[in-house]
Amino acid sequence: MSQSDNVIIRAAASTDLPQILEIVNHAILNTTSNYLYEAQTLADQARWFEDKKSKGFPIFVADINGTAIGFGTYGTFREKIGYQFTVEHSVYVAPDHVEKGIGKQLMLALIDSAKNEGYHTMIGGIDAANTGSIEFHKKFGFEETGVIKEVGFKFGKWLDLQFMQLILK
Repeated sequence: MSQSDNVIIRAAASTDLPQILEIVNHAILNTTSNYLYEAQTLADQARWFEDKKSKGFPIFVADINGTAIGFGTYGTFREKIGYQFTVEHSVYVAPDHVEKGIGKQLMLALIDSAKNEGYHTMIGGIDAANTGSIEFHKKFGFEETGVIKEVGFKFGKWLDLQFMQLILK
């Protein structure tokens, strides 16, 4: 049995926030998958959680034995009314659980949720050097739609942002 067979994908609860925070802070401090520079606090994560919930956006966690080892969410792509049928998503997995099928399960939950909610398009904004994430998205039918050059700056270098798009059917 693979590790992903023991995973339950469920709605996040406020009790998951310390584990979500640990995953987010690892990404912030060690990767370019998140363009923030400084670790978030539990209060920051609680505000994020409440904002998502108040706007009706899902937050899913991948749970193994009561521990959140990954999470996925989506939210507003742009504030203008014309973008109301488009969402931008995020998927994060704890570093010791990467490449074990966890991200796949979270992505499938997000796609299913977005379809059920009547969204038309899902967008991913990915550091263009993160070829693993780009290939991961392609497995779900996301297409590369454009790169914005040198739009981010982290770890002393300019970063390009790759946009990927999935038309939800």
